[in-house]
Amino acid sequence: MRKEMSNSARLAMFAPLDQLGRADAVAARLLDAITLGLLDDAEQLPSEVELAARFRVATVTVREALAVLRQQGLVETRRGRGGGSFVRTPAWPSPSSWASRLSLLSLADLRDLGDHYLAVAGAAAKLAAERSTPEDLDRLRLNAEDLREASGPEAIRAERQFHLEIAAAAQSPRLTNQEVQLQGEHGWLLWVPLGGGEQCRAAYAEHQAIVAAIAAADGDLARRLTEEHLLSALDRLADLHLSLETP
Repeated sequence: MRKEMSNSARLAMFAPLDQLGRADAVAARLLDAITLGLLDDAEQLPSEVELAARFRVATVTVREALAVLRQQGLVETRRGRGGGSFVRTPAWPSPSSWASRLSLLSLADLRDLGDHYLAVAGAAAKLAAERSTPEDLDRLRLNAEDLREASGPEAIRAERQFHLEIAAAAQSPRLTNQEVQLQGEHGWLLWVPLGGGEQCRAAYAEHQAIVAAIAAADGDLARRLTEEHLLSALDRLADLHLSLETP
């Protein structure tokens, strides 16, 4: 069952762009929103004029970005009454696709990614413990439940949405934007080795502990548990990277 993502998480995807006038930046932001599950399959996008206003770019820039997404099969545009641009959720990348992308990164790249992610996610968890509202906690509890029976792509999506909701609960637009950018760059790779079974059950328990710490307003514990959770994921990713190098 789909849950409504927080307004903060959705608004972060439509925040003004720093790179004005770049169609690829608009396309990348919308791609992140689709793959993160912030935009549903068949959901209608705002009009070109409204998107341009939100991103603070020219309408022609939005039009070019939508053309790129149409070519990738991620957006369908319909004409006439009831027309507009609609989301088409992509199939999950094949193992060969993500393995190829992972092989392009060195272990130093992964360590650098991990350092950045730990700093952002840890700070977000601490602030969420200090600032989250009852509504934030309800969304976090619902998101934490997603890993109970998840595996494969569903588990990866659940992880990404959980950490995005923590960032949104921190009530910091900059942190939320940082979380979105990290996940859009290489962040989804972090959860590829999650698989299912025992790993998902362990991650589920870790999510529950993080939410409990946030609910108890224990910022230091929330940060520590989040960092430990991410370090476990980074260890799995490093092991997978090494296995790809083995003939």
